[in-house]
Amino acid sequence: MSDFRLLMLGAMYENGGNTTHRLLDGHPQLFVYPFESQVGTRLVADKLASVFPVKYRWPVFALDATPEQDYAAIIDEEGKVRARTPHVSKFRDYPFDFSDDERRERYIQIVGELGRSRAANMEAFFRATFDVWHDHNGSGREEIYVGYSPAIAVDAETILRELPAAHFLHVVRNPWSAYADTKKRPVPLPLAGYMLGWTLNQHYALVGRERFPERMHVLRLEDILADPVGVLSRELGIEAAASLAKPSWNGRALTQVYPWGTIRTPTLEANRATAAELSAEEQAEVRLRAGPFLEALGYTSYLAA
Repeated sequence: MSDFRLLMLGAMYENGGNTTHRLLDGHPQLFVYPFESQVGTRLVADKLASVFPVKYRWPVFALDATPEQDYAAIIDEEGKVRARTPHVSKFRDYPFDFSDDERRERYIQIVGELGRSRAANMEAFFRATFDVWHDHNGSGREEIYVGYSPAIAVDAETILRELPAAHFLHVVRNPWSAYADTKKRPVPLPLAGYMLGWTLNQHYALVGRERFPERMHVLRLEDILADPVGVLSRELGIEAAASLAKPSWNGRALTQVYPWGTIRTPTLEANRATAAELSAEEQAEVRLRAGPFLEALGYTSYLAA
């Protein structure tokens, strides 16, 4: 049985996943993956594959593949692009002494020690990343690996079953602010499509919390922003480190979360102002489509507060 300590973070798009990921960065107990850890493969082919990109899902590997083929199958678009073609990466201005080829070789070594399985492949992926990240600014006290992939809450039960020492943190944001931010993308999802993804994420997160109450954590972005040090440390059982108060990358303070995420200024005031950008008709449609999840998550009176 694996004792690999993974904290997998998930959130629907524009729900504060990147913000929370950057708040966890720099914590002395955590190995925080530098970008979205897009661990999915193109073999993911269930009913949800038409709703969420497969790069954001828990991977599926070919039964007859080799460890080298498994590694190549892991999409990890942000990490591999930054390592292999940094000039086209949106993170090109951030120093990153890292070789994808070196990580592949270390990955193959670890799988050779553990044996090949989905759980072992994921352990090898995260461990190998930090084994070969040469300018990683660590404390020497790290013990938990942190990954982040949008929408992966739909796979939370599978992750927690396969990795019995793992925890899952799902972050939810009020759907008005979330949809208002997704409208700013070059090719935004239509309201109905966005809210389908939002409600599915909340459904799977709440079911996961019922099944794994000690290891499935559901936090509202609004509560995190109000007290990031207290809320994150209490919920996750980690030290109340000062680093939790401000977003960073590799321990380097960020003035805004962009380009990691659409939320540039992670404050309660900016969050509420973003919700107010929607028209009255859009606000009403979001409320209708969010349905019972507004009450379940404490958002029924959010716009009126």
